[in-house]
Amino acid sequence: MPRLKKVTKVTLPAADPFVMQLLGKITDGKRVITFRKGEKVFLQGSAADAIFLIQSGKVKMTVVSSAGKEAVIRVVTAHSFLGEGALVGQTLRVSTATAMEPAVIFRIEKRVMGRALQEQPQLSEKFIAALLARNIDLEEDLCDQLFNHSEKRLARVLLKLARLPQHIDARDASLPMLSHETLAEMVGTTRSRITHFMNKFRTMGLIDYNGELTVRTELLTDLVLHD
Repeated sequence: MPRLKKVTKVTLPAADPFVMQLLGKITDGKRVITFRKGEKVFLQGSAADAIFLIQSGKVKMTVVSSAGKEAVIRVVTAHSFLGEGALVGQTLRVSTATAMEPAVIFRIEKRVMGRALQEQPQLSEKFIAALLARNIDLEEDLCDQLFNHSEKRLARVLLKLARLPQHIDARDASLPMLSHETLAEMVGTTRSRITHFMNKFRTMGLIDYNGELTVRTELLTDLVLHD
C-alpha cells in the first residue's frame, strides 16, 4: 500500500492591528496574499492596477535599464506601501517588487484605494506621511550617491536595513544575509569592493556573520557621522 504524503500546515501570521485599523473599513476590492521568498509581487512593465500594503516580511524593489542592467533601489518592510504610483496616473509599473523572505501583503484595487483615501482621513494621513518619508529617503540617497564614497554608502545602506521598523530601537540588529551582488546594486559599486568593505567592517567589529548579518548600529553610525 503506497504511503500517504504528509501535508505540512502553513500558519499565517496573526492579523496586524495597525494594518487592520487602516484597512478594516475596506470590505470590497481587498485581499491578502502570501508570497514565498523570491516570488514577485509585481513586475516592471505590468499593469499598475492596485496598491499594496505589507503586513509582514521584506520586499526588494529593483529596476532594469533598457540595456538589461538591474539595480536595487530600496528594501521595504512591514507597514510600507508599494505601487503608489498607480494613484497618480502611472499605468505601468516602473519597478519590480520581489519578496526577500516569506511575506504577507494586502492588495487593494486602485479604484477602491482612491475612494478610501477620500472617505477615511486617518488612512489618507498615514498614506501621505509614508509618501513624504519615501521622498525624503530618496533625496538622502541621491545626496549619498553624489557626495559620499562607496564605503560610506555601504555603511549607510546597512544602517537603513538595521533601522527598519522591527529593529528601530535595537543597538544590534540581526538581518537576513544579503548577497554581495545585491549590496553592490544598492550601493552602486562592484561586488569585489563590497566584499572588501564587509571584511573590513567585520574586522573592525562593526558587523558580524553567524548565519545572519548582525549590524552594530551605534558603532556603524559613528563611522558614518565622523569618517
